[in-house]
Amino acid sequence: MAMKIYTKTGDKGTTSLIGGTKVLKSHERIEAYGTLDELNAHIGMCRDLLTDEHTRNILGEIQDRLFTIGSALACDPNKETSLKIPDLKEADIVLLENEMDKMDELLEPLKYFILPGGHPIVSQIHITRCVCRRTERLIVALLQTGDNSENLMVKYINRLSDYLFTLGRTAAKWLNVSEIPWKPRLS
Repeated sequence: MAMKIYTKTGDKGTTSLIGGTKVLKSHERIEAYGTLDELNAHIGMCRDLLTDEHTRNILGEIQDRLFTIGSALACDPNKETSLKIPDLKEADIVLLENEMDKMDELLEPLKYFILPGGHPIVSQIHITRCVCRRTERLIVALLQTGDNSENLMVKYINRLSDYLFTLGRTAAKWLNVSEIPWKPRLS
């Protein structure tokens, strides 16, 4: 018999972390990995919209890394688990940096702030970047009890938002869409 998708275990507003600890669905850990899941769905939309095969493959890798981060966030930090949870690696961050460096070679140097938009694909990438920044804030808040400077999750999500900004600019170039400069009203 196939498992049903509904379990009814969360009907009272609680859920279990990996390790068995029950927490409210409003718990900061659930908020962090729930927003990470939202980010992953937006990455999937970007992947579906873009036609460049290399970029689509990179976005697939990113989705896998986001599941890695999500599995780490879903664990009770005070309990050992028998599950094998994949690890994020410094090489995952280097991959994003290398991809940004390649895209930067195609782009004009940025001389002004740009507004998101110009094409639905570019807009979707910028929406994804904003969700990425929110995810980063939630993870930092969750981990605020320690030094986040060497936390690979924080570094990866931070670098991912930079990657998405650069991808938005690159997609505009691919689509032959002009970037929209921000012209502040000064009077």
